[in-house]
Amino acid sequence: MASEQDIRNALSVLKGPDGKTPFLRSGLFGGVSIQGDKAYLSLIADPAQVKALELLRTEVERAVLSVKGIDKALVTFTAERPPQAGAAPGPRAQGANARAMIPGVKHIVAVASGKGGVGKSTVSANLALALAAQGMKVGILDADIYGPSLPKLFGINRKPEIDENKIMQPLEAFGLKVMSIGFLVEEETPMIWRGPMVMSALQQMMREVNWGTLDILIVDMPPGTGDAQLTMAQSVSLAGAVIVSTPQDLALIDARRGIAMFKRVEVPILGLIENMSFFLCPECGTRSDIFGHGGARHEAERLDVPFLGEVPLHMDIRALSDAGTPIVAKTPDGPHAKLFLDIAAAVKTRLEGGVVRQGPKIVIE
Repeated sequence: MASEQDIRNALSVLKGPDGKTPFLRSGLFGGVSIQGDKAYLSLIADPAQVKALELLRTEVERAVLSVKGIDKALVTFTAERPPQAGAAPGPRAQGANARAMIPGVKHIVAVASGKGGVGKSTVSANLALALAAQGMKVGILDADIYGPSLPKLFGINRKPEIDENKIMQPLEAFGLKVMSIGFLVEEETPMIWRGPMVMSALQQMMREVNWGTLDILIVDMPPGTGDAQLTMAQSVSLAGAVIVSTPQDLALIDARRGIAMFKRVEVPILGLIENMSFFLCPECGTRSDIFGHGGARHEAERLDVPFLGEVPLHMDIRALSDAGTPIVAKTPDGPHAKLFLDIAAAVKTRLEGGVVRQGPKIVIE
């Protein structure tokens, strides 16, 4: 397997932005982590310099890919500078510094799943609305670059405004501040982007958006445990993660991977939600456990993570989501909205109860 020294040797031939200073002495190199045939590098730069440094980032990526044993390289920009060797740890030891926070945002919570098709975006939207219903200032970010869902869920089909400082103004729906890549591209346009482009887009939607003052920012994550999830955990200070799964064993296998990934990068698990838990026939009232039942609760107990609740498979939830009016917004006093309100109350309690940590740090063995 390639070593960090192999990576440094490949980078030693590059020059910094001034064309004279060796790249490794330019102050841009933030570090490297190697996992099998994949290398993850960070470049330290002011957000305003990112566009100007894109060519250099490409050169760094090409140099890393030339290293024997490296088949994939992810090079991303960060405003975070690692602590100097031998420096005494401060009050936030082992974590990111304050620049890893999004200005004005108190808590950032990822809503994730190990696989697609479990209703994660619908849960994210209704959870955000339920938190807002409890008096919190809430924003929601659609981080699923390849399959953005929030424009449909919130019935928004316009583009955000950009101010004179090139900062995007989030759109608003039902009292939430909302941002999605889906606002910037046509609905049927495929996002044929490589990993670094996705990471850059995520960074822009987090840091180049005027979120204002928020108690919580819900991040609707893409499915899986890949580059986007790792970059999100590394680049911002996540207060915790909510995992969404359906009850069947196949989905729970992937939910386990999601939980394990967040634990490995030291992000607290705020809880596990069982979505599509059961189906209640609207005609006869017969309950059917289409995907099984209780699997997520049992998995939460086995993994010692909080179980937040069960959300049924119901036509109203689906129909209102398709219509752009999530059920918590449309029928806030209904039984299904109450489920999300109870889940939101549990999440809020965990955030306020001391499980919040600052500055997750990736550790890859």
